[in-house]
Amino acid sequence: MQGRLSAWLVKQGLVHRSLGFDYQGIETLQIKPEDWHSVAVILYVYGYNYLRSQCAYDVAPGGLLASAYHLTRIEYGVDQPEEVCIKVFAPRSNPKIPSVFWVWKSANFQERESYDMLGILYDNHPRLKRILMPESWIGWPLRKDYIAPNFYEIQDAY
Repeated sequence: MQGRLSAWLVKQGLVHRSLGFDYQGIETLQIKPEDWHSVAVILYVYGYNYLRSQCAYDVAPGGLLASAYHLTRIEYGVDQPEEVCIKVFAPRSNPKIPSVFWVWKSANFQERESYDMLGILYDNHPRLKRILMPESWIGWPLRKDYIAPNFYEIQDAY
């Protein structure tokens, strides 16, 4: 099923894949990493002027990593703003996605957190460095195949 934004993107000749709607009826689209920056600029010009949130997750052990962007069209006098969720998938071997910091400034700390926890590299981010973990930390803690260093399971602790 194709939503309103997906139909508009098709008319504009922009490559994407519709992933349907979530439980609230918000349209979800998949964009390729190489197309993401240009599509982000187009969505901003189209009216999606607010990045509500950006998050990332590990799709499956050894599989793809995903970066999800929740965008909203904020307009004066509209009490039910239009929303969309954009998902950009990247291979685990080379997880590079263009940063949208220069489109939505609020992506700054959110993309840094995704980098810190999952190791997704956001190209052209002005200060992509660890934000939660110490700089000396090895690995990406939220990846499903992550093994904590020096972890010993406590058994019979009581």
